[in-house]
Amino acid sequence: MCSIFCITDKSVDKAVVEKAFDRTVSRGPDMTVFEETSGGYIGFHRLAIMGLNASGMQPFYYKNNISVCNGEIYGFRKQRAELESKGYKFKSESDCEILLPMYEIYGLDMFRQLDAEFACVIYDGEKDAYIAARDPIGIRPLYYVVLKSGAIAFASEPKNLVGLSDGQILPFPPGHYYADGKFVCFRDVTDVETAVYDIETACAGIKEKLIAGIEKRLDADAPLGFLLSGGLDSSLVCAVGQRLSKKKIRTFAVGMDKDAIDLKYARQVADYLGTDHTEIYMTRDEVVGALDEVIKALGTFDITTIRASMGMYLICKKIRETTNVKVLLTGEISDELFGYKYTDFAPSAAAFQAESVKRVKELNCYDVLRADRCISVNSMEARVPFGDLDFAEFVMSIDPEIKLNKYNAGKYLLRRAFEGDYLPREILYREKAAFSDAVGHSMVDDLKEYAETLYGDDFLSAAEKYAYHAKPFTKESLLYREIFEKYYPMQAKMIPDFWMPNKSWKGCDVNDPSARVLSNYGDSGK
Repeated sequence: MCSIFCITDKSVDKAVVEKAFDRTVSRGPDMTVFEETSGGYIGFHRLAIMGLNASGMQPFYYKNNISVCNGEIYGFRKQRAELESKGYKFKSESDCEILLPMYEIYGLDMFRQLDAEFACVIYDGEKDAYIAARDPIGIRPLYYVVLKSGAIAFASEPKNLVGLSDGQILPFPPGHYYADGKFVCFRDVTDVETAVYDIETACAGIKEKLIAGIEKRLDADAPLGFLLSGGLDSSLVCAVGQRLSKKKIRTFAVGMDKDAIDLKYARQVADYLGTDHTEIYMTRDEVVGALDEVIKALGTFDITTIRASMGMYLICKKIRETTNVKVLLTGEISDELFGYKYTDFAPSAAAFQAESVKRVKELNCYDVLRADRCISVNSMEARVPFGDLDFAEFVMSIDPEIKLNKYNAGKYLLRRAFEGDYLPREILYREKAAFSDAVGHSMVDDLKEYAETLYGDDFLSAAEKYAYHAKPFTKESLLYREIFEKYYPMQAKMIPDFWMPNKSWKGCDVNDPSARVLSNYGDSGK
C-alpha cells in the first residue's frame, strides 16, 4: 500500500496540511515526498512493491504533468512496451509510471483501459487542472472533502482530511474519475448483461478467470504471503497460489486462544497444500485492548466490519513484526458475488441479483475497507483476487437463477468449479462460517460483554446524540460509535449504514449482523 494526498489550492496552511498527510505514514513507510504544485499541495508515502529502488518513488513527472498513484497495474509491462515503441522513455520499473504517458495519449479514456487496483491524482500543468480516479470496486481507498474555499482535497484515508474542512468527508465513488468539477463513471462491473445461463459454462469461466486473477497478483518484487482461514474462499486462493508458485507459499491463520474454530481447518488446508504455515493466537485482553486502535484505523462504526477486523488486524500486526512479508493475498469479495448465508432467503433470482449489485457497489465501505486498513496500517499491501475485474464482471453476468442456493451448498458454482484435487472435499464443501465467529465465538461474546460493562439500560438515550446518521441500536454499536466519533467527529455519513441482512426478506429480520442468528446457520463454524 501507499498513501496519496492532494489539495487543489493553498487556502490551508502548509504546516497543517503536512501534519494531516503524515497521519498515514504507516501506509508507506519506505519513502515520503510532500511538495507544492503551482496551485496546491501533493504528497506520497511509499511502500515499495514493484521497482524497489529509489527511481520508483513518486510523484512521477512528464512534461508539465504530475501524478501520484496508490495501485497495482496488472499487465503493465505490455502497456509499457507499447508506450516505449511510441518513443516514451521510462526512468523506473514502477508500474505506475505508465499513467502520465497514457494520459497524454488517451486522456480521460485511459482509466477504462486499466486492469488495476488503483487510486490516483493527476495534475495537468498545461490546463492547471486536477483529475482523480479510483478502481471500479474501490479496492484502493480514496476520499475527498470540499474546502471552505471551494477547492477539493483528496486522500487515501479520511484521517488525512479530518480538521481541514467543516465539510462532509466522503468516499470517492469506485469506477469514477473526477474532472472539471464532476464525477464521471468510467466502468461499473455490476452493469452487465446476463450472458451465462448454464452451469458448465459458468463453472469453466469461474475457474479460468479466478486462476488468472490469482496469477497476476503473484507478481511482486516484495515478499508475498496468504491469509488462510480454512474457509472456501481463502483456501482456494492459497490452493491456486501454491500451484502457480515455484516454492512453498507462506500462509497465516488466526484464532482465539480458547475456542478457535478456523485454525484446525486452516491447518488441514496448509498440510494438504504443503505450505509454510503459521498460526497466531489472540486473547480477550488483546481484542479489547486493540479496539480503539482498530476503529481509529478503520474509520467506521459498522458492527460487522469491526468484529471481523479484530482478528485480521492482530494477525497482520504479528506478520509485520515477525516476517519480511509485504504483500498479502486475501479471500474477500466472494460473498458479495456468489451469495452469503442470508442470501439463501432471497425471494427470487431478481432479488438475489439486486442484492449482489448493492453489496458489490458498497464493498469499498465494508469488507474491502477492512482488508485495506488492517493490512495497510501494518505497512503491507492487500491483494484481492476475487476482485479481479474480468472475474467479477463474468460472475455478475451469470444468470442469477443458477446462483441461487438450490444445491444445499452456498456458492455451489464456485465449489463445483474447483472440484478435483485443489482442496480436500470436506474443505471445498465446508459450510460458510463468518470470520468474526470462526476465529472463536468467544471473541464477539467478549466484545458484547465489554460493552455491557460500560452502559446501563438507558444506553438508547446516549445513542440519540448520533441520530444524525445510522443511530446505534445496541450497547456494542454505541461503544463502536463513540470511539468512531472521537476520531471522526460528525463524519458517520462516510459509511452508508450498518451491514445487515436484507430485513425485507422473510427470515432476515434480525438485530445482529452475525450469521449465527440466522435459522440456516446450521453446522457453520463448527
